[in-house]
Amino acid sequence: MRYWLMKSEPDETSIDHLAAEPARLFEWTGVRNYQARNFMRDEMRPGDLVLFWHSSCPEPGIAGLAEVAAPAHPDSSQFDPESPYHDPKSDPAQPRWLCVDVRFVKKTRLVSPAELRQYPPLEGMTVLKRGNRLSITPVTAEEWDYLMREVL
Repeated sequence: MRYWLMKSEPDETSIDHLAAEPARLFEWTGVRNYQARNFMRDEMRPGDLVLFWHSSCPEPGIAGLAEVAAPAHPDSSQFDPESPYHDPKSDPAQPRWLCVDVRFVKKTRLVSPAELRQYPPLEGMTVLKRGNRLSITPVTAEEWDYLMREVL
C-alpha cells in the first residue's frame, strides 16, 4: 500500500462532497501535470490511502481521508469541450491525461500547512517544500503513521 496527498479546490470537489455520497467513486479529473499524471498511471493502486487536501482557498490543508478506488483510466474531462480541463490535442485513441477514482474514508479536522510545519517528523513532506505546486504527492509510511497517531 502507498500513501498520497491529493489537492482539490473545495469549490470544485471538497471532502464534504465525498462525505455526502460515501459509496460514490469520484473521478479525479483535471490533473494537467505530467509528474502528477505519472503518479496516478504508474504508482497508484486501488486501496492506497489519500490525504484529501483543500487548496486554492482561504483555509488550505488536510480536510479528510480518501481511498484510491479504481486504477488509472482516461480522464474524461480532456475530451469535453465544455470542461475547463478540455485538451483539444489529446487523442481518444491515445489519451494524454489519466486519472484515478477516489472514495470517501473520513472527514478530519482541518490541519493547516502552518500546523504541519510544527511537527518535526513532517518537515520532509513534499507539500511543505518551497515551490512545490504538484497536486499529487507521495506521503511516506512514516509521515502517514505520524499523522494518524499524533495529528489527525
